[in-house]
Amino acid sequence: MRYLGVDYGSKKIGLALSDESGAMGFPHSIIANTPRLVDELCAFIAKENIGAVVIGESRTLAGGENPIAKDARTFGSLITERAGVPVFFESEVFTSAQARRAPEKEGKSRAPKKHVAVDASAAALILTGYLSRADHG
Repeated sequence: MRYLGVDYGSKKIGLALSDESGAMGFPHSIIANTPRLVDELCAFIAKENIGAVVIGESRTLAGGENPIAKDARTFGSLITERAGVPVFFESEVFTSAQARRAPEKEGKSRAPKKHVAVDASAAALILTGYLSRADHG
C-alpha cells in the first residue's frame, strides 16, 4: 500500500510519498495551504492510489497541543470524509530541524529554495517514522 505523508503548516504543506511497499517515505512536493487544499489533495490521493495518509502531529515541547494541531486534525477529518482513506497522526517533533540539517542533493530538489524543500523533507521524516513501526496501518 502506498502512503502520503503530510507536514501540515498554516501557509504551506509538505508532501511525501512512500514506495509501493509502504516501507519508506520520500520527499515529493510543497503546496500552498489554500481553501482548495482538501480538493487538491483528494485528487492527488486518487491519482497516486494512496491507501492511507500520515499527518505530522504538532505538539509543544511540553507535549501539549499547539495552535496548528487543531487545524491539522480538522484537515485530517476532511481528508478521511472526502477521499475515503484512513488518516493517522505521527509525532513531528524536531522533523523540520532535522530536515534542515540533512544535506541537500544538488539537482534533486524540485523546490527553488532550500527552505521550501524542508517541508517536503519533514513530511518524509514523519512518514518514515510512522512506517518504521511494525504496528502501523
